[in-house]
Amino acid sequence: MTKYHFVGIKGAGMSSLAQIIHDLGYDVQGSDIEQYVFTEIALKNKGIKILPFSADNITEDLTVIVGNAFKDTHEEVQKAHELNLKVIRYHDFLGEVINEYTSVAVTGAHGKTSTTGLLSHVMNGDKKTSFLIGDGTGMGLPQSEYFAFEACEYRRHFLSYSPDYAIITNIDFDHPDYFADVEDVVNAFQGMANNVKKAIIAWGDDPHVKDIKVDIPVYYYGFDSSMDIYADNIEVTEKGTAFDVYVKGAYYDHFISPQYGDHNILNALAVLAIAFMENLDTSNIKDALITFGGVKRRFNEIFTKNQVLVDDYAHHPREISATIESARKKYPNKEVVAVFQPHTFSRTKTFLQEFANVLNEADAVYLCDIFGSIRENAGELTIHDLLDLVDNGQLISESTVEALVKHENAVILFMGAGDIQKVLKAYLEKIGVEHSF
Repeated sequence: MTKYHFVGIKGAGMSSLAQIIHDLGYDVQGSDIEQYVFTEIALKNKGIKILPFSADNITEDLTVIVGNAFKDTHEEVQKAHELNLKVIRYHDFLGEVINEYTSVAVTGAHGKTSTTGLLSHVMNGDKKTSFLIGDGTGMGLPQSEYFAFEACEYRRHFLSYSPDYAIITNIDFDHPDYFADVEDVVNAFQGMANNVKKAIIAWGDDPHVKDIKVDIPVYYYGFDSSMDIYADNIEVTEKGTAFDVYVKGAYYDHFISPQYGDHNILNALAVLAIAFMENLDTSNIKDALITFGGVKRRFNEIFTKNQVLVDDYAHHPREISATIESARKKYPNKEVVAVFQPHTFSRTKTFLQEFANVLNEADAVYLCDIFGSIRENAGELTIHDLLDLVDNGQLISESTVEALVKHENAVILFMGAGDIQKVLKAYLEKIGVEHSF
């Protein structure tokens, strides 16, 4: 039996994939930085060994899976090549795994993780579905018919996959450290779409999605009755959002999602389109939808006396706007406070004004220093460049979190893809609330 070693096992996709391979009965271990990352909880719960990076980790009996953030010059990768071991990149290995199933790729600039989490949860309400979600969770269910997975456009990694279906939530300019412009992004998505075997389900109001041309059926979803799949009679209630779904003009059924915000209805429509096309049991699908608990770091709530603290991965202007909208709809009588940590200098520079515009939709704004990345840890601008464009904004850090106490009846959104959770944890300590992440 092959033993798999994952280089960079705490990466969100790598963590998920390691769990899947472990669940399927293989021997799995991995290595990473010693600093805490939230993905390690699920790995440790499954008994998967996590080692500090070291060339000594690499031995003769291993197949080595390498995270996309790590170059061939990494000490473990070099050692693996010296020993003539099989070395395979994350996206290439995932491409091999999905071919064993009826696979559904979820891609798009925004909403991938939430939609993949919802898809896997809803499909498992009726059929065994293995899944890989970009929040660091994955499960390989023996005898699965389906495989739902998140497919990332960064560096065109999703070109390694040939799924049966693809959901395209949207196409937008992000990852400015790699993509030249939005046309470059559209080109990447066109390449991905060319690999899909059966059908594409795409958000019909996205102008760039309409530029994608393929020889397989494309089903557009949205709120307009001209769409192939659309929602109507939408009602926001204390339980969530209720709506009717129509497919090709014919009534499908009435559904209730426990979530709020237009983007969550759109995600549900994409998932329900897959359920419809695969003839899954509608009653089971309805029951599963209403019990969806969300995914990690996507509007995860912590309730205190009068404040609701939200941990959210939003790191692009459109994602921040969607998170603020969800807060407004779910808590119409509360002040909405944004605590935001920009992620990467190139993204902050590219979208500086857009970040300011969407943050100004909140009632109050607090900014943390820019978080770099493995690929990019310095830049020309600073957080003050964004602060200058924000209405009544102020800086915040782990040592100044007491500033949030004055927002007595508020939903406070801690948003970012870096280590914004440090600020949230510091605030929880300040107000004496215990919470484990």
